Amino acid sequence: MANQTLGLGENLYNYLLAVSLREPEILTQLRQATANHPMGQMQIAPEQGQFMALLVQLIGAKKTLDIGVFTGYSSLAVALALPDDGKIIACDISEEYTSMARHYWQLAGVADKIDLRIAPALETLDDLINQGESGSFDFAFIDADKSNYDNYYERALKLVRNGGLIAVDNVLWSGRVADPEIQDNRTQKIRDFNQKLHADSRVNLSLVPIADGLTLAMKK
Repeated sequence: MANQTLGLGENLYNYLLAVSLREPEILTQLRQATANHPMGQMQIAPEQGQFMALLVQLIGAKKTLDIGVFTGYSSLAVALALPDDGKIIACDISEEYTSMARHYWQLAGVADKIDLRIAPALETLDDLINQGESGSFDFAFIDADKSNYDNYYERALKLVRNGGLIAVDNVLWSGRVADPEIQDNRTQKIRDFNQKLHADSRVNLSLVPIADGLTLAMKK
């Protein structure tokens, strides 16, 4: 996991932020608060949040999924980029982690855009499919337990519209995916997932080396 882009020296990374990052103050506050959390390394990098917000605006998204909320940075970044009638279905299992998310969503004035579902994400996604929501989402962000990435992806692929975008976090896994000596289960799951998407003709694909690696899959 990485809360800044991998492979950049400190000077170059700081330069990147200095000339490109336009982080709203509320996101800065949330990021700084999360940095003090015992699991703070799970937060996405600010340049990634800004990139995702730009993608949401480029595709004209109004209805999105956030699979894995943590303290809410990704949800907040996307919510701020959505139009006033935009909606996020946010999936997480932790009341503790998402309590911080709720607080900052309220402070930012976007809480009404975010429908937080506290339940295993696969249950929430299956419920949405069973309720006839397939093909109705514009954008989905996957950043939850790595062992279920393939399951989340398959559900998201049903739920997003043709031309919709799925973004998947941590696909470079701090570089461990490229080291054949590392064979733990989570690393292998991400390797297998990356290989699957490379061959998946249902999507147009790009793996962007921002933060810890962000795969973009556009549904054909």
